[in-house]
Amino acid sequence: MRHISLLSICAVGVLSLSACGKSHEAEVERAVQDVLSTDEAQLNEIMMAVADPDEAITYFRKIETEHPDQIEPQRGLAKSLIRARRNTEAVAAWEKVAYHRDSTNADRVGYADALIRVGDWKKAEAVLDDIPPTYETFDRYKLEAMIADSKKEWKKADSFYETAVDLTTQPSGVLNNWGFSKMSRGDYRGAERLFVEAISYDPKLFAAKNNLVLARGAQRDYQLPVIEMTQGERAHLYYTLALTAIKQGDIGIGKGLLQDAVETSPQYFEEAVRALDALEARG
Repeated sequence: MRHISLLSICAVGVLSLSACGKSHEAEVERAVQDVLSTDEAQLNEIMMAVADPDEAITYFRKIETEHPDQIEPQRGLAKSLIRARRNTEAVAAWEKVAYHRDSTNADRVGYADALIRVGDWKKAEAVLDDIPPTYETFDRYKLEAMIADSKKEWKKADSFYETAVDLTTQPSGVLNNWGFSKMSRGDYRGAERLFVEAISYDPKLFAAKNNLVLARGAQRDYQLPVIEMTQGERAHLYYTLALTAIKQGDIGIGKGLLQDAVETSPQYFEEAVRALDALEARG
């Protein structure tokens, strides 16, 4: 609507002054183009952030066809493919963006992220290694930590995780990843602390709650932690604890926890019932 009002202003000028003049027409045209460019950029941001991923993919593919040399629609397409979890396609899209003449270090980080999502850790590491060490962002260090984890380079992973946490105001996800890394090494107490911290930043992060219960169960602590949880989450956490207890040979405790899961769930908890029936059948 804003570009219509600008054209109306020019029309009024034509009526009152007989002609805008070539220079004035050029100024108006530039103003209109600026408005259109701004509106297009805002629409691109909306499509990347909140639009249905498949709709966004269709939108950016259309724009890319119309403007094949521009990086913005290519970048929008790559991000939308990630949102749609079409990771194999996203790798090809991000590769195109990463090697575009107008690409940035952030684009190369996006490419590395896509490679990790399809399990190409070696290539992802090579892409990150080509980025100058002076480029320090949360996304870069989060990926560096994950790659170090995959190679079991624990000290390096811890350093990268710590740096990533310091570079964001919303560290719950990376704290959960760090905790999972600690748990995979057998450092259950260290993992527990990190999961608790992750939940303190995001009380709705169920992955961290479930991992916290796994870390406690691995230490044969079968009490649910004192954290915010819904009834449904409580039932699932009882179920997680039950399976942990059973795997460690604590069958009696596992049965009790399965019963707690069934009684706690506001709906029929089929998995817990099946597991409980299987244990009862075994005697």
